[in-house]
Amino acid sequence: MKNENQNLIRIRSLLQKNGMIRGGDVELTIIPLAGDGSSRKFWRIQEGARGLCLAVAPPVVDKPNLAEARAAREIGLHLLKQGVRVPEQYGWHGETGLLLFEDLGDVKLHDHVVTCRETDDYLGAIRSDYQEVVKSLVLMQIQGARDFDIQWCWDTPKYDKTLMLERESGYFLRAFWQELLGEKEPAGLAREFTFLAEKAAAIPSDYFLHRDFQSRNIMLYDGEPCFIDFQGGRLGPLAYDLASLLIDPYVALPFDFQEELLELYLDKVEELLDIDRRTFVEEYLLLAVQRNLQIVGAFAFLTKQRNKLFFKQYLHPATVSLNALLDCELFSEMQILKKTVSSAVKSLKDLS
Repeated sequence: MKNENQNLIRIRSLLQKNGMIRGGDVELTIIPLAGDGSSRKFWRIQEGARGLCLAVAPPVVDKPNLAEARAAREIGLHLLKQGVRVPEQYGWHGETGLLLFEDLGDVKLHDHVVTCRETDDYLGAIRSDYQEVVKSLVLMQIQGARDFDIQWCWDTPKYDKTLMLERESGYFLRAFWQELLGEKEPAGLAREFTFLAEKAAAIPSDYFLHRDFQSRNIMLYDGEPCFIDFQGGRLGPLAYDLASLLIDPYVALPFDFQEELLELYLDKVEELLDIDRRTFVEEYLLLAVQRNLQIVGAFAFLTKQRNKLFFKQYLHPATVSLNALLDCELFSEMQILKKTVSSAVKSLKDLS
């Protein structure tokens, strides 16, 4: 409770310092908000009916949490400078990692998709929104890489083979296959994971990578998409964030629509870069599998270890998506992983 009160005092002080309230006696309404998978603390700050901003603070003030908070601060300022639509920042307390930033409302892209599913022309209702997201993604990836300082990264400076094996395929194996399903590691699976990671690691990785670019981290505000939760940003390959958006299990976009958006993305990238479309599609598929492995691992961890049951409902569509990706000819030799994922799909269906 003491830390909570201190945070609220700091919020008031930062608002006053930045000219957002006139005096220390202004009556504020401070509303706690829930994060998705994050343990960080969020508040909505209002003066009467007037919305002022949002505030976020680490769950505890320690070295890793402060590093993550500073990444949100520095990467956010950098993206703003590069013309990327992310929240404006209104105040920062470096000793505690408290950050005040623009309130973008409550409409996430995910919410919009869910609402539009009730309409007759579901894809027609969301098409223009996804088109704008794709265009803005290209801007973020290319502009965001310019003058990007890897010292801002709190986790790792670059998406690489080690991260893939530990945080993606390894996450899938530990949190999902072994801990959630209670299965033993299949013989030869580690070898296939290494093969996959080596191929993915060979992809050029000099672009800004959000690494959690999905519909619940995209706000729709004043008619445009705005990107949040970029504190895990680092350098990485182009296709990864696109894969995160298109295979997103929160919305389970139809495959034909995914292909349509992939083509739009390639058209926009070609306006800025010289790329080979066929090579890019192969890179996309490799990174989509890596991302899908991470998603399944994360949902399993949040469901079982953190008891956040919201994520449980998305485990089956996430494994179905992974199973479909592995059907591509590119993965024809990865028979152990294909068998493992196919078995997982059946296990989850039986559990539901």
